[in-house]
Amino acid sequence: MTHFGFPLFPDRASSLAGRVDALFYFDLAVSIFFSALIAGLLIFFFVKYRRRSQDEVGSRVEGSLALEIAWIAVPLVIAMIAFAWGAEVFFELSRPPAGATEYYAVGKQWMWKFQHPEGNREIDELHVPIGRPIRMTMTSEDVIHSFFVPAFRVKQDVLPGRYFSVGFEATKPGVYHLFCAEYCGAGHSRMTGRVVALGPHDYEAWLAGGLPAQSMRGEGEEIFAALACASCHRDEPGTRGPSLAGLFGRRVQLQGGRTALADETYLRESILNPAAKVVSGYPAIMPTYQGQIHEEELVELIHYIKALPARAAVPGPPAAERAAARLSPGAGATGSGGANP
Repeated sequence: MTHFGFPLFPDRASSLAGRVDALFYFDLAVSIFFSALIAGLLIFFFVKYRRRSQDEVGSRVEGSLALEIAWIAVPLVIAMIAFAWGAEVFFELSRPPAGATEYYAVGKQWMWKFQHPEGNREIDELHVPIGRPIRMTMTSEDVIHSFFVPAFRVKQDVLPGRYFSVGFEATKPGVYHLFCAEYCGAGHSRMTGRVVALGPHDYEAWLAGGLPAQSMRGEGEEIFAALACASCHRDEPGTRGPSLAGLFGRRVQLQGGRTALADETYLRESILNPAAKVVSGYPAIMPTYQGQIHEEELVELIHYIKALPARAAVPGPPAAERAAARLSPGAGATGSGGANP
């Protein structure tokens, strides 16, 4: 957005950008109005009630209950309007619609690594289609980063060991800046990239130009088989670990009477630190895969587990054989797990 040839704001290139700007303008207008009102009243009172002679003595002014109520009630009402409006926009950003296409991002000093559901990978560049809601699920490999696309009015901090989601829908084709908006070390200023928004046909053409052999789900299935997860996590009675079919999004009963929501962070912790939350009724025999699986492989594995429907079939030996060569050193099919996720 430009005024008199001078850029004041980035382009509005997402479905929520206009609403974010409207909220900003409202808060700015309220701040300007009350700043001007207070400054004007101060000047008015300075002039009207100035001391005109040495003998002039001020008189006692009694308080006004109506005035006290007014200057408490009016700011309260304005603050609650801004809060409700901001909460509505925030929840829409942080809770994408159920049918949103899920992309993944991993922040690392000093780059952004992206994975598409079709399996495409990118570094410091993200291609997205316009007119399609997108859920961006993110984590960090090392320190705190922040995914910031000014044209989309989207900013989300990401921390190591946890997953965060933000939603957006690009509405205008173009190339837009991507920044890390959290100081993350000496190379922070170099952690930049771009988001390329394409029309549906152009996006499909871009996908076809670099389509990998497998989708993210297929990659995750290979990792699942290579780690021999199915040796314990089968969807049948008598197994050493709980079934993973239809697990994502449910509450899990843990030992000690606690419960936990089976989200991305829970699945990640169960893979890397299985003793932290042991499912009730199962022994704590699952080994840790810390150091044996990279963050991108974790993302693919979790993406596969998330997609498992109730009473899902588990991948067979051929998938394990295909995956053996692509896993991190030491992450072969020798270690099978038990009680988690």
